Amino acid sequence: MREIIGTVVDWKQKGKRFALATVVGTDGSSPRDIGATMAVSEDAEVVGSVSGGCVEGAVVIEALAALGADEVLMRSLGVIGSTSTPLNCARTLEYGYSDDEAFAVGLTCGGTLHIMVQPNPPEHLDDVAKLLSDKTPFVLATVFASEEEAGESEYFATMNQNVAMPEVGVQILISSDGLVRGTFGNDDLDRVVRRDGEALLSFGRSVRRHYGRSGQSRAQEIGVLYDVYASPAKMVIFGAVDFSAALSRVAKILGYEVTVCDARPLFATPDRFPAADEVVVDWPDRYLEKVGGSLGPKDALCVLTHDPKFDVPAIRGALGTKVGYIGAMGSRRTHEERMKRLLEIGLSEDDVNDRVSGPIGVDIGARTPEETAISIVAEIIARREGKVVPNLYKGEGRIHEVQ
Repeated sequence: MREIIGTVVDWKQKGKRFALATVVGTDGSSPRDIGATMAVSEDAEVVGSVSGGCVEGAVVIEALAALGADEVLMRSLGVIGSTSTPLNCARTLEYGYSDDEAFAVGLTCGGTLHIMVQPNPPEHLDDVAKLLSDKTPFVLATVFASEEEAGESEYFATMNQNVAMPEVGVQILISSDGLVRGTFGNDDLDRVVRRDGEALLSFGRSVRRHYGRSGQSRAQEIGVLYDVYASPAKMVIFGAVDFSAALSRVAKILGYEVTVCDARPLFATPDRFPAADEVVVDWPDRYLEKVGGSLGPKDALCVLTHDPKFDVPAIRGALGTKVGYIGAMGSRRTHEERMKRLLEIGLSEDDVNDRVSGPIGVDIGARTPEETAISIVAEIIARREGKVVPNLYKGEGRIHEVQ
C-alpha cells in the first residue's frame, strides 16, 4: 500500500473508479509476501505489484471485469467475453503451479498465491495516506474469506442466530493513536479484530487469522488478513567509515531507517553517507542516552569502528536497550581485546556473549565493504527468522585466508 497510496488517492479525488488486488495468502514458494498490493483503474492503469510480474496480467483482467470494464477495453487487452469475477463484488482468487491458468501466466515458482480483488475500495484511504505520511503505525484488517462451515456453525448455533456473515473485502483500519475506521457489521467480531489488531501492531508483521462470525477463535468461517504498517525498523551504525557507507545502502534497500553516528565531524557528513536518513555527530553513549529507549526487538545496532574509545561505550550503551541485534566489527583478536575492556568496566561476559555478534556477520568470505554489508544483513535476517547460519563469532582461526 505504501507504494500505491498516492496514486489511488489521486484517482479517488478525480472520481476515477479502481480496484485493489492484495496478496492475502501464500503457499510454498511465492514471489511476494502477504499484503503486497496492486491497483487497477477503470482505464486499465496499473500501479503496484502482486507477483513481481508473473500473474499481473490475469489479475488486471479480473479487476477490470469486477469494475465492469466495457467490451472495447477488454478486447484491447486480448480478452473476449467475461471472466469469472462478478461485477462490483470482491473475491479471493487462487493462482498456483498446478493451475493451468496460473501456469499460462507464468507462476512457475512452485507456490500458490491467494489474491483478493476489491472493486469497491474502503472509504478510509485518505486516513491511510495521512498515517503513512505521519509514520503512525496502523493495521488494515480485511475479510478475505467468508464461508459458513456446518460443523462449526452447529457448535455455535445459538450464539450465531441472526448474525450476518461479513462480505469479502470489508475492512477495519486500526491505528496506534486510537483511530478506528470501518466495521465487519458485528460488534462482537469487531471487538475481537480490534483487540488482535492492536496486539499485532507491536509485533510488526502481517498475518492471517480465522474466526467465527461472532469472533470465536475456534471457528473458521471468517478469514481476516492483518496487514501491519508499523514504523520502519531502525539501524544505528556507529563509525563513519567505508563499511558504514556500504551497510547504509544495503540496509535502505531492506527498508531500514538508517542513522550513522560518529563523534568526528570531519568524517560524519551527509555527503559521505547519502543513503542514511540521518548522520549524527556525537559520542555513541551520549547518542544512545537520547534514543536508546526507542530501540526495540526489530531494530539493529552495528559498531563498525573497531576502536576501543568508540566500541566500548557503544556496546555498553547498546546492552542497556532492547535492540534486537548488536554486532561489532573486527578480527577475532580485536574482539578478544574488546571483551577484556568490556569486562573491566563491569559488564557481564554472559550478557555480552548472548547479545553481541563479534566478529559481526556471516562467514561468506566477505572482503569488500559491500560484501561485508551483505554478510551483516544476512546475519540480522537469520537472527530474526531463527535460522542457523555460519556466524563469524562462532568460528575459529583467521577470518580471511592469507593470499
